[in-house]
Amino acid sequence: MEPQTLLDDNGYLKRNIIDKKEFSLKTFFLQWEWMLVIILLAVIVINSLLSPYFLNYPSLRDGTVTFLDKAFIVFPMAMVMILRDIDISVGSTVALSSVVMATMYNSLGVPMELAIIICLAVGALCGLINGLLIVKFKELSAVIVTLGTMILYRGIAYVILEDQSSGNFPEWFGFFGWGYVFGIPFILILFIIVAVIFGIVLHKTTFGRQIFAMGKNPTASRFSGVKVDKIKIIVFTLAGLMAGVTALFLASRMGSTRPNVANMYELDVIAMAALGGISTAGGKGKILGTVIAVFIIGYLQYGLGLINIPAQTLLIIVGALLIFAVTVPKIKLPSFIRRK
Repeated sequence: MEPQTLLDDNGYLKRNIIDKKEFSLKTFFLQWEWMLVIILLAVIVINSLLSPYFLNYPSLRDGTVTFLDKAFIVFPMAMVMILRDIDISVGSTVALSSVVMATMYNSLGVPMELAIIICLAVGALCGLINGLLIVKFKELSAVIVTLGTMILYRGIAYVILEDQSSGNFPEWFGFFGWGYVFGIPFILILFIIVAVIFGIVLHKTTFGRQIFAMGKNPTASRFSGVKVDKIKIIVFTLAGLMAGVTALFLASRMGSTRPNVANMYELDVIAMAALGGISTAGGKGKILGTVIAVFIIGYLQYGLGLINIPAQTLLIIVGALLIFAVTVPKIKLPSFIRRK
């Protein structure tokens, strides 16, 4: 808000508070999201030059099925990063959730509908444990805590299934990973719905404003009456819940699960969030940017996969994008690629 000093009819000073900034076309087009749009177009152009099978509607539509499962975790990860924290246990949470779901169905005879609910509950429980540990032991960073739980959750998954796979899911379960509604992948429809919900929560609600306030100054937020610990627990629980959603779609798409699934998912998710403009210093970022970044990295991996680029090379490219995203704000760049 910007104060303006004016004179009233009697010549006395008065102050008006402008609660909205005037719209500026220049400021609008200098936002980081426009830079992401340019990168996305570049990825599409390069992929279309490398493979004749990339640039057509069926390919672009069906390609989303291969990478949108992990994208559900990006939204709560954005919230976690805005809080100046990080969660590197999400990949292990995906593995554990899917393994528990498969074991419940195949070994214990639990109905698949109930096994799905248990999958989501396990994911939420893992996130809740992360949040409680981080709030309880404030002297420990979120990196250390989630590093420990990353190893723990993956280890439990290996104890349950060892090196075996588990599948034989009912035929209808495959709809989650491969189903279409009016010619559009079901996972894409759900992703858009979830993106809108998280966008509204983060940018249009008191809860979202409190997250940004905590990211900018957690101490001031605490003394201002913001329930800092409660919000952290909720955000980390959401990250676990969305990891459970990812486990559901991944198991559906693969038709089975193993303890080593979702390996390095945390790298992709953090890279998507950081590239999308979520500040690693906290207090900044937009859901729109993360959505565009999801499609940048997703189509990059999908397009290079069409020409059989090795997985190790893809890791190098994703790592380079992550470095690019976190270093650009520290470099004095021309204004046309400046972050807002």
